[in-house]
Amino acid sequence: MTNKKEIFAGIIVIGNEILSGRTQDTNTSTLSIWLNSLGIKVQEVRTIPDSEKIIVETVADLRKKFDYVFTTGGIGPTHDDITASSIAKAFNLKYGPHKEAMDILEKYYKPGEFNKGRQKMAWMPTSAELIYNPTSGAPGFNVENVFCLPGVPSILKSMLGGITHKLVGGKPILSQTINLKTVESEIAKSLSNVQKNNKEVDIGSYPFFRAGKLGVAIVLRSDVQSQIDKCNLEIIKFVKEKNIEIVEKD
Repeated sequence: MTNKKEIFAGIIVIGNEILSGRTQDTNTSTLSIWLNSLGIKVQEVRTIPDSEKIIVETVADLRKKFDYVFTTGGIGPTHDDITASSIAKAFNLKYGPHKEAMDILEKYYKPGEFNKGRQKMAWMPTSAELIYNPTSGAPGFNVENVFCLPGVPSILKSMLGGITHKLVGGKPILSQTINLKTVESEIAKSLSNVQKNNKEVDIGSYPFFRAGKLGVAIVLRSDVQSQIDKCNLEIIKFVKEKNIEIVEKD
């Protein structure tokens, strides 16, 4: 894997509350930005329900397709938190109390507070490696290239530093944004020509409405700064020719 130029990842967002709209998913953005900084490109994101069959099938599929897979959600103490048992089934591993996780949580809670419900957070594939949790004690875990993280955004974010050393990335993905006071149809042809001349740069255009201004954000992404710079110059050239205003990001 260390010889590969590009390293790819998939993200599996698990939870009926995400699919119902009751809870907004922000973890995908957090994970994607973090992985990009490590030179790991997110190629696919799937949002799935709390269903053992679907979790097992999705994990089995993505772990073969990508270098790394990250799951979020479903590793808490409630009855519908079934990610850990489903991962054990996906890998055909024993599911039960993880000795080190039990030790961590026993020390984390005051005497008598580590009840049966909380003990469930230490149940996982018994051979899994732990992902330590500096915020609320309950660890995540990984089996081979699958990393299982909690769904609470602040807790997930606090745990990422503890797994950076486990990942082998490529070149960090660099990005630059150009905000224009225009509409996509006005720049579509010119932007298409720039993309043809710069196939090694990923160019995205995203409409925005901010502070009463309608515009388009052009995002350039590559692992080579000089490629971004070249692409940027070509865009600025046609922007000036069309007398399009460049707006500052708020």
